[in-house]
Amino acid sequence: MERRLAAILAADVVGYSRLMGADEAGTLERLKSLRRELVQPKIAGRSGRIVKLMGDGLLAEFPSVVEAVLCAVDIQQEVAGREPDLANDRRIALRIGINLGDIMVEGSDIYGDGVNLAARLEALAEPGEICLSGTAFDTVDGKLDLAFEDGGERQVKNIAKPVRVYRLRTQGSRDSSSGLSEQPLSVPDKPSVAVLPFTNMSGDPEQEYFSDGITEDIITELSRFGLLFVIARNSSFVFRGQAVDVPEVGRKLGVRYVVEGSVRRSGNRVRVTAQLIDAATGNHVWAERYDRDLEDIFAVQDEVVQSIVATLAERVSAAEVERTTRRPIADMAVYDLILRAHHHMGIWTIEDYLKARDLLEKAVEIDPSCAQAHGTLAWCSAFVTWFEGEAEAPLNDAFESARRALSLDPQITEAHSGLGWAHLISGEQEQALHHFETVVRLNPNNANALCHLGYCRAVLGNTQGGLTLLRQAMRLNPYHPDWYQESLGEALYMARDYAAAVEAFNRMGQKPPWTHGYLAAGYAQLGRMDEARDEAQAFRDAAKEGYSAEDYIAMDLRMYRDQSIKDHWLEGYRKAGIEI
Repeated sequence: MERRLAAILAADVVGYSRLMGADEAGTLERLKSLRRELVQPKIAGRSGRIVKLMGDGLLAEFPSVVEAVLCAVDIQQEVAGREPDLANDRRIALRIGINLGDIMVEGSDIYGDGVNLAARLEALAEPGEICLSGTAFDTVDGKLDLAFEDGGERQVKNIAKPVRVYRLRTQGSRDSSSGLSEQPLSVPDKPSVAVLPFTNMSGDPEQEYFSDGITEDIITELSRFGLLFVIARNSSFVFRGQAVDVPEVGRKLGVRYVVEGSVRRSGNRVRVTAQLIDAATGNHVWAERYDRDLEDIFAVQDEVVQSIVATLAERVSAAEVERTTRRPIADMAVYDLILRAHHHMGIWTIEDYLKARDLLEKAVEIDPSCAQAHGTLAWCSAFVTWFEGEAEAPLNDAFESARRALSLDPQITEAHSGLGWAHLISGEQEQALHHFETVVRLNPNNANALCHLGYCRAVLGNTQGGLTLLRQAMRLNPYHPDWYQESLGEALYMARDYAAAVEAFNRMGQKPPWTHGYLAAGYAQLGRMDEARDEAQAFRDAAKEGYSAEDYIAMDLRMYRDQSIKDHWLEGYRKAGIEI
């Protein structure tokens, strides 16, 4: 397979399903005209080539980053000037991402992390905006009379290291397209807080996982308090590596308070600083510094949690604080292994889940009495089953690890989550529902748990109840990972809102194989057969060797108790040309 360095441009239409729902025939004709009259000539004129068209999106390759950026600017400026007689929310607007990276070439198609990152950058762009990776920006810096904005480092799915993002706003970007701009989130009635990723001050990038782990644990502990509204980890970590404007963070996340901090680890000592800021005024409400031996890190975390809770919700009694603090992990090496495993699980690939499982197996070998290690291993093993399909061994491992964890601590949420997924994959829906409800009861601010519970309720036939919980999870986690959108899309399909389901699936960045199948069914139910057939073929092509698209569907259908729901999915698949 040929390899080469190339500039990759990824683009898609903002709110395509919404536009199609309002005027299907007209939108499709306008998109075809846009491609024919503007996009294709601009790309060819800058020495680029269109690699492929994907429904409302496209992927193009250029030999030069400068040419790719100039092409993107030309396209965005001319798109902004088209359709002046239409309202803002009816016009076609584009998002564009550009990356410079190594690609693999097979026939006319291209593959590799360089391509994946371009797609991730496109998803980060606002309407009318262009997002560049750090490598692409370094190539054009000083060569173009354009004003780029440093968007800081962002952690994106399936890319191991954070990516520096640079934004280029053109005519028609967010500031000048009021009909497409994001509305600020309203602040909840109860005390609301976001914990930003604590800065790693150790001078060693390899220690980033440690400061991330401290942050995640503080978020988890705060989330146990029903009196608080706590933003989920994924959304807080959007601001990692950025020069933070606290009032802007408050507006974007819809919270009154923001926690910032830092971690410095040196030898057997650790220093943790934390400060609580009123996002509305920018005033510091509380600040503290903790210098401890590394073995005392859990006491530090509990002190930080208690101080923040006491400030935000005076009615939370000392007894409540004591009740909700976590049982410490005795061995620091075990805690370190768990943090490393969480890092890999966040990347969301089968390879990283297998690495996480190895780390967690080492943790339980070191300390067989650690409930958190067993519980996290249960969760990890359940998702190894999901990635590998009909692999019964990891599913059995998930049950065994979860039961071991619960025998040590009946309230360990990771074990209940792992059991929930293990039961759901096994077709034991009622048992799954019980465990997901238990997690939400133990931690009502856990956005992931709300998403799992909402999905499970939809699977059991309560689609409206499921959708309510899924939207609640997205409010707690505004910058949620792709699988939230996938769960929402499935629930919307089951509710027969096919246009909204397709739009939810298309908001995902890199789609796993089965999502192409969901899209094929959704497009088919809408009568958009060309797109349905394209997604059906993508589903077949993406299925791994020895595990076909039909095998994925068979595993998926095991989760549904109601035959009418299974028949509804099968109807969509068959309309798209996927025979089971």
